[in-house]
Amino acid sequence: MLGLPDGIGACLFDLDGVLTKTAAVHARAWAQTFADYGFTDDDYNEYVDGKPREDGVRDFLASRGVHPGEAEIHAIGERKNALVQQLIRDEGVEAYDGSRAYLEAAERAGLRRAVVSSSHNAAAVLDAAGLSRFIEVRVDGHDTGLRGKPAPDTFLEAARRLEHEPARCAVFEDALAGVEAGRAGGFGCVVGVDRVGHRDALLAHGADVVVEDLAELL
Repeated sequence: MLGLPDGIGACLFDLDGVLTKTAAVHARAWAQTFADYGFTDDDYNEYVDGKPREDGVRDFLASRGVHPGEAEIHAIGERKNALVQQLIRDEGVEAYDGSRAYLEAAERAGLRRAVVSSSHNAAAVLDAAGLSRFIEVRVDGHDTGLRGKPAPDTFLEAARRLEHEPARCAVFEDALAGVEAGRAGGFGCVVGVDRVGHRDALLAHGADVVVEDLAELL
């Protein structure tokens, strides 16, 4: 059904880069935040994409041999989030057409649907993109006490709220940390979404299949 193995009853979607065209917004905000460190697209994919904001700050700076205290890490993360919010206000949020079509098809097919995102802005992004009505459960940056990706905790929590075992859930992710989380959680299918030309890396980190757009699965 919808390009998924038999027995799948729920879809767990990452947000930025999978459903909405906001991954590029986050990348721009990170690049501005770390302009003094020569932040690159590879740094985005390796150290911050898909992770909770403060984990991304910590991991990127560690790659440069910098180890600030927790208060500074928090402050840097807040500055980055303010940049994201400003960019969203200035430019709006657009959903991928293929992702909207896939959500509509999943709803018609009776598949349960959750968004799993490290972002604190997930609800606002879903509303702005006109996707909220398709989403039954949201696990995001406001859900404290859960380890962030690449740990599987947030996906496992979404599966629990949808009352489905992980083996009956499909994970949809564009981030390397996200596909690692899907594989670590023992989910029935991990779909890598390649928007930036890192198909091989998504497969190496745990994706079962990689598509450039969810419409390919319809």
